[in-house]
Amino acid sequence: MTQISNPADRKAISGALQEISDSMTRIAAERELIKEAINETCAKYNLDKKVFRRMTRVHHRRNFSEEVAEHEHFEQLYETITNTTSA
Repeated sequence: MTQISNPADRKAISGALQEISDSMTRIAAERELIKEAINETCAKYNLDKKVFRRMTRVHHRRNFSEEVAEHEHFEQLYETITNTTSA
């Protein structure tokens, strides 16, 4: 086990712990805000939460084209493997 005997090193590590803890607190608060916004929006407009969450991720990442292409690939592969069609 590593022993940290230098007071300056201990102080730096302690500072890093506090900075990370503060960041984790902010992250938790933001997650709660996102959860509330999703719940309120879905309730108000009768939206499926799973679909709306996916929409928020796509909107944030700006990757709609990639999502569509991935879904099309999934459909094609699934239909090929299972001998079914989506129609």
